[in-house]
Amino acid sequence: MASLLHAQSSPSLPAADLRRSSSLILRRPSSVRFPLKCKAVDSYGGNSDDLYLLTGDAVPSSALLSRTRLEDAINKNTTRLRIFSGTANPSLAQEISCYLGLELGKIKIKRFADGEIYVQLQESVRGCDVFLVQPTCPPANENLMELLVMIDACRRASAKTITAVIPYFGYARADRKTQGRESIAAKLVANLITESGADRVLACDLHSGQSMGYFDIPVDHVYGLPVILDYLASKGISSDDLVVVSPDVGGVARARAFAKKLSDAPLAIVDKRRHGHNVAEVMNLIGDVKGKVAIMVDDMIDTAGTISKGAALLHQEGAREVYACTTHAVFSPPAISRLSSGLFQEVIITNTIPLSEQNYFPQLTVLSVANLLAETIWRVHDDCSGDIEPFSTLGID
Repeated sequence: MASLLHAQSSPSLPAADLRRSSSLILRRPSSVRFPLKCKAVDSYGGNSDDLYLLTGDAVPSSALLSRTRLEDAINKNTTRLRIFSGTANPSLAQEISCYLGLELGKIKIKRFADGEIYVQLQESVRGCDVFLVQPTCPPANENLMELLVMIDACRRASAKTITAVIPYFGYARADRKTQGRESIAAKLVANLITESGADRVLACDLHSGQSMGYFDIPVDHVYGLPVILDYLASKGISSDDLVVVSPDVGGVARARAFAKKLSDAPLAIVDKRRHGHNVAEVMNLIGDVKGKVAIMVDDMIDTAGTISKGAALLHQEGAREVYACTTHAVFSPPAISRLSSGLFQEVIITNTIPLSEQNYFPQLTVLSVANLLAETIWRVHDDCSGDIEPFSTLGID
């Protein structure tokens, strides 16, 4: 028979500490990995200053009566977190749920013959914190509409809160007017998500920080680049040989923050002039890359025109090797042919957008952001701080 270990708890003890301390983790079936919340103690009538946890020794007789109530309270707390996946990136949603020790919620999504989207939840979400994992990646319109219908289904099923987990936020590049009579589609999409019934949004590496202001609901913005930073650190490249390169002027803040994390590496900037959508022309290089390992950092790669022309310029300026690092791999044609042409030593991306088998090439490395998103989801559900180590925000201005 398992026992109860008495441990003094502080109201200010972070939930992350409870999860990571083996002496403070409830020994429960392996399918559940959630921390014990202090609120569960109050639910069975115990002393709010004391925290009892199952460990495996003898059970004090005074605690036998409350053991079942304690387990019931914890089970009730964990089942209030529900994760559902759309059809855009089910593999990422599965990784997130596995990290949290949960099963994905059962949901039925189908298309009618005329293309209309049908969504039905296959289990109750009444009173639950629901998280819908659905990037609005290509086909953007299909995936966006599917997300809206999923949110509406959860709202009508009486979910307590609905969080749209959008690893890749489509239409983010249309965040301002650069010419007359243009739409600001990012604001329009934000309004659609809000009006459909979402209570908050969890997004990864928005194209521009001001997009958070387009939402009238809370937005948790996390960065995928720290995952890439950890990978680069494992490669053992000397800090004296590194230079971080921004492929355009608009990405300087991101590249500067990235360089600071890489032992305060020097920064270079590629100056380009764009003559049309998805068309870029490199004009000049600001900074020194001769004999260096150049790390090009961007939030997304679409057609790869900007980053490939930038890489060609870096080689002309004497760069020894060029790495491309990005969070979102949109990879519209002819991106694959450009990236696999030999300009890059390695192309490092994350799995915010699913990658089809034909888009893999030898220089490609795919890293997972599932743990990052899962930790953020838990903190949102548990009302904890979103500052996650080692995945803390980059401090981009």
